[in-house]
Amino acid sequence: MTATTSVLIILSVLVAAGIAYYQYIFRSIQGKRLSYLLAGLRFIAIFGLLLLLINPRILKTWYEAEKTPLPVVIDNSASIIHLKADARAKQVFERITSDSRLKQKYDVQAYRFDSEMEASETPDFKGSQTSIEAVAKNLSAIYRNKKFPTVLISDGNQTRGNDYVYRFENGNPVFPVVLGDTVKQTDIRISQVNVNKYAFLKNKFPVEAFVQYSGTKPVETKFEIRNGQTVIASQNISFSADKKSAVLNLLLPAEKAGLQLYKATVNAVSGEKNTYNNTKNFAVEVMDQRSEIAIVSAINHPDIGALKRSIETNSQRRVTLLSPTDQQDWSKFNVLIVYQPTAAFGPLMDRLENSQSSCMIITGVRTDFNFLNTKQKLLAFRMSSQSENYLPVPNDQFSLFEPEELPFVEFPPLDNAFGTIKASGNVNELLGSSIRNVKTGSPLLGFAEEKGRRWGFLLGEGIWKWRLQSYVTLRSFEQFDRFMDKSIQYLSTNNSRKSLIVNHESFYNMGDPVEITAQYFNKNYEFDEKARINVTLTHRKTKKSRSFDMLKSGNSFKVNLDGLEAGAYDFKVRELNSNASYSGYFELLDFEIEKQFVNPDLEKLNQLASVTDGKTYLPDQADALIDFLLKDETYKTVEKAISRRVPLIDSIWLLLLIAASLAAEWFIRKYNGML
Repeated sequence: MTATTSVLIILSVLVAAGIAYYQYIFRSIQGKRLSYLLAGLRFIAIFGLLLLLINPRILKTWYEAEKTPLPVVIDNSASIIHLKADARAKQVFERITSDSRLKQKYDVQAYRFDSEMEASETPDFKGSQTSIEAVAKNLSAIYRNKKFPTVLISDGNQTRGNDYVYRFENGNPVFPVVLGDTVKQTDIRISQVNVNKYAFLKNKFPVEAFVQYSGTKPVETKFEIRNGQTVIASQNISFSADKKSAVLNLLLPAEKAGLQLYKATVNAVSGEKNTYNNTKNFAVEVMDQRSEIAIVSAINHPDIGALKRSIETNSQRRVTLLSPTDQQDWSKFNVLIVYQPTAAFGPLMDRLENSQSSCMIITGVRTDFNFLNTKQKLLAFRMSSQSENYLPVPNDQFSLFEPEELPFVEFPPLDNAFGTIKASGNVNELLGSSIRNVKTGSPLLGFAEEKGRRWGFLLGEGIWKWRLQSYVTLRSFEQFDRFMDKSIQYLSTNNSRKSLIVNHESFYNMGDPVEITAQYFNKNYEFDEKARINVTLTHRKTKKSRSFDMLKSGNSFKVNLDGLEAGAYDFKVRELNSNASYSGYFELLDFEIEKQFVNPDLEKLNQLASVTDGKTYLPDQADALIDFLLKDETYKTVEKAISRRVPLIDSIWLLLLIAASLAAEWFIRKYNGML
């Protein structure tokens, strides 16, 4: 209590005593006993009110005994059941967490973990993933800046996260209790298969497989990949006591479009008990990239043959040569290449105005530029009747796609009418032009996007010379053809915006989170937070349907579909207010990662104990672990002094005292006729 507070309390006593004396003793007309009683009650009331205003505080100190925390963490993943160690694990866990001697010395805390860690004293061993790294992170956050031992009851087999050996804090020893049979069993397993999620039809895609062997005898086996009942790739592999792993790299053909399921298997060897991990399923979405391209021309020119040959080097492209007067369903073409348009192209250009087909316009000395000015607004032509040769000038700032690098400085010029070409701001220039090393400021090759449709402009004829020159310089047509293919790929990609955008994977593994996210945009293409989005899920085989509401999460809507059985599912996402919808499907592959282990990872747990200055124990050594923790003098109970400033008088009790004194004073005065 400060000196100022003490002075105020003394003054309060004097003021309260003075007022009480003046009112009941100095002017007393009753007996002395009654006057002193009433003066005392008035003193209590006034002094109490003044104390409330002063609110004096004192420093109060008390002591608490703080024990060292002892987290006992048990592995709750399904691998403990597959290793037939669940009953033993529960016994060890209960034995350590219930020991009264440990509770006297430590603050024993029980946790369980699979993919995440939580406080619990009842493991059920149903976790589909294991992350020991999550244990290290959570313990560091819970017991920040504290020194404590950790008992980790686990098989040491981690299926998610980074290497856990160096994730535990230095100075905090970890004592692993190893679950499962530590006697090494003969086993071959496919530990991992790396593959791209997408591939293009008629192409080949790479697959990387990691196969591991546990044993001492030399063995030979066969690795196969099947699509249905068909073996599409196989390779013989051998292992020995010195060679414990193999990395296989294969190229698989993408023969069918759509989601293709593959099964990688390695044949079992003699003495192998667990064959579940000899198989791993994976899936690849094979996309049909085929594009229909039409080259429309009213004249014959070598450029047309060169373009057709170059584009069709990609087997996913098919080029059709047409005249502008042909009767065709023009909407079936992904890209229209309009070669040197004239007035005869009027009906075609009018149809193009109402379609979503992309268009590439190639001009030359026989182009009607006045007609072209009326049919598009991206380029404005003011051309003369004279022709000129235009050399290409590469633009390093082009950003719409990554073009193939070609030696453009060695390419011959293209022929076009002489004049000025003014491009709008939408045109992204890939090649500029120059006349005898004098830059014109006009594009030679450019691309643009307008109202959801993509445009390309090649402003000169004679591209067949470029293809020949690329062969002379590079000894191959390949780079020039890739350059043209990337240009066609950009033009053929549909970039129209949709109001409902749904993101999902084509396949999921059992145990992985199955999530579908969606975004809904209003007519101004603004994210609509008030959208009501529902997803209906149907199992293809059983036809059983379930419906879920998607919940807003950040700038999207999300639904979590964990707990589904393996199989193929069709789903439909619908925005209920606008009725916008999206249909899709995915495969849930039957693969439980926790079943692949036949032994605990004793080596990794020993390494963890060594790095943290702990020690590894077996389940039947639980009593030895308890004795060690009890005898360890590193961790002692600490008595902490806690000081806090608290009110000298509790306000509630003081208010009651003031009320009681005022009430008593009133009744006494009333009884004695003093009111």
